Amino acid sequence: MGRWLRPEAYPLIAAMTFVGSICIFQLTRNVIMNPDVRVNKTARNTAILDNAEEGQKYSQHGFRKFLSQRPPEVMPALNSFFSSSDKQKQ
Repeated sequence: MGRWLRPEAYPLIAAMTFVGSICIFQLTRNVIMNPDVRVNKTARNTAILDNAEEGQKYSQHGFRKFLSQRPPEVMPALNSFFSSSDKQKQ
């Protein structure tokens, strides 16, 4: 394999594998769990679905609930450092 693949390509292969796995995960999640996707024939026969409860459960998953309880800051320590220095100057 060393003859066909240069070592410089390993980081690129790792990054593309990671991104590809994220895409496959999201597509699989949508096909299996999304209430708007209907794969079997019996579910496709219904034109209008009354599944607001299922849609709410799908959109408000555990990771989103965790993030909704956190402050919307990327770097809280850096933000507090700069905001406290601005208050001292005024």
